Amino acid sequence: MPPKLSARWGEAESALKAVQVAFDVEEAVLRAIRRAAFDNELSTSDQIRLVLDLPIAHRPKRPRLTVSLSEADYVALGERYGLPPEQRLAIKEKATAELIRFAGVGPAENG
Repeated sequence: MPPKLSARWGEAESALKAVQVAFDVEEAVLRAIRRAAFDNELSTSDQIRLVLDLPIAHRPKRPRLTVSLSEADYVALGERYGLPPEQRLAIKEKATAELIRFAGVGPAENG
């Protein structure tokens, strides 16, 4: 008989049993799901769960954007912002300001 897991680990165990599923669909379906997710302020995954009438965890989510940056990307961004590539936090701050300017919200920053 396996040892009884604490409630915290029990939740982790059920998450480990979840399997990510990829749906191969045509572009029109992909765009429709992404657009609905955007309009409903949901992740694509949550929008799929909504369409399939599955429960959605309504945890507060930090609004953020993510992108993977390589060493070469940091070099390019460092050159763009006049910073050494090792100053990743400063580069991130400059990139964040640029994204905010792109969106047309918040105060504009010089540089």
